[in-house]
Amino acid sequence: MSHQTVIVLDFGGQYNQLIARRVRECGVYCEVKPCTTPLAELRAMDPIGVIFTGGPNSVYLDSSPKVDPAIFTWGVPILGICYGCQLMAHLLGGEVTAAQDDTAREYGRTETFYNTSCKLFRGLPEKGVSWMSHGDYMARVPAGFALTAHSDNCPNVAIADEARGFYGVQFHPEVDHTENGVAMLRNFLYEVCGARGDWSMGDYCRTAIAAVREKVGEGKVLLALSGGVDSSVCAALLAEAVGPQLTCVFVDHGLMRRDEGDEVEAAFSKWDIHFARVDAETRFLLKLAGVTEPEHKRKIIGEEFIRVFEEEARKIGRVDFLAQGTIYPDVIESGLGDAAVIKSHHNVGGLPDYVDFKEIIEPLRLLFKDEVRQLGRELGLPEYLVSRQPFPGPGLAIRIIGDITKEKADTLREADFIFRDEIARAGLEKVPDQYFAVLTNTRSVGVMGDGRTYDYTLALRAVTTADFMTADWARIPYDVLDRISTRIVNEVPGINRIVYDITSKPPATVEWE
Repeated sequence: MSHQTVIVLDFGGQYNQLIARRVRECGVYCEVKPCTTPLAELRAMDPIGVIFTGGPNSVYLDSSPKVDPAIFTWGVPILGICYGCQLMAHLLGGEVTAAQDDTAREYGRTETFYNTSCKLFRGLPEKGVSWMSHGDYMARVPAGFALTAHSDNCPNVAIADEARGFYGVQFHPEVDHTENGVAMLRNFLYEVCGARGDWSMGDYCRTAIAAVREKVGEGKVLLALSGGVDSSVCAALLAEAVGPQLTCVFVDHGLMRRDEGDEVEAAFSKWDIHFARVDAETRFLLKLAGVTEPEHKRKIIGEEFIRVFEEEARKIGRVDFLAQGTIYPDVIESGLGDAAVIKSHHNVGGLPDYVDFKEIIEPLRLLFKDEVRQLGRELGLPEYLVSRQPFPGPGLAIRIIGDITKEKADTLREADFIFRDEIARAGLEKVPDQYFAVLTNTRSVGVMGDGRTYDYTLALRAVTTADFMTADWARIPYDVLDRISTRIVNEVPGINRIVYDITSKPPATVEWE
């Protein structure tokens, strides 16, 4: 079955894959393509619409990414977001300049007024909050375009040439902070592009299974199984696709949460798959000894993971493919296309240059966390696995600031367990979407039992989010935080101070490193 397709053209912004996730959420299949993709290749996909993404550049600079101007004579509807809006204006005869004063620059939540006769805003409130992030300004819009939204500081927040199906917004409708942003995207898809809504997670599941079967053929697959949501769903999909050709290897690097290694082994021992647990704690800690820089930690862990898998593969015999549970946020934050690298993930930017496998298979690479959970349900995974708290592949290595030792890992394990235990006791497990402890490298003076202490500060982190691309800090009740703090200081040696992180994403990331 063929699906209607929307193309998301990537100009290097950090939210580009989030746009794709929103489009799919609206029931429309889409693919992300670099802005350098030849127009003939794009046309061959026969899309019903194209979305230009945001980006960090200024459209009037020669070095900035561009698109073949012939795309505007193609006859397909186009929506430009932020940089994409300004690029559309620039290429069609408008003028984009650097903002001359602070009033023309807009960042963050901005009250915005919409012309609801425009198809993009049809059926929506005339006023709402939008998420702005632009330092350039459309000094003149192209001929044929009308102004369809404004703010107190900016008269041209949105523009439209409805006769040609061209729309541009200077804000980001794809992020949660923009009120009715998804509804705007839905209007573009259904009111402008004529979408039927013919794509679902069930379709993705069937397509992904078929694609894995075709790629693997008679080959063998080795999966990096952590026991988290991503690798568990990946294991279920691969088991459905290739069955006994799959071997799952769980590398216990000594940086897991308390009891997690045993829990993972117990959970997957009941599955009809080949399962191998590798105790590699000493090996990883030796490699990480004295390393303090977080990107260096990731690179070391990424390479050591691969080396362990290669060794296990040799024990099994010929293995053709390495499978990983890489998902979209991993790819984005590691730098996709021209996007800036926020932090490399051990299974993306942390991979070594040489990998002793024919190919790497990443069937979840196009999915966000909530979509991975949906896919898990489609595959029949139990809810306790599907709803499990996210845990990064490098584990506690990136939750220990500074150098890593077994003693620090043990300390953090106990403190993190108390945090999670008290959240559960309070019945708040589903309030934050992710919560964990971070052992900082800061030591401070304290008093315990009338004696002086000089111990570590522990940071608690909890966030609420729908997609892990943007997140807000969770408002955990003070009395719960009080119990958590009291227990940790009394029960975990080496910690004498607790702080709570109240920073949202952006500007912070969910993890500290």
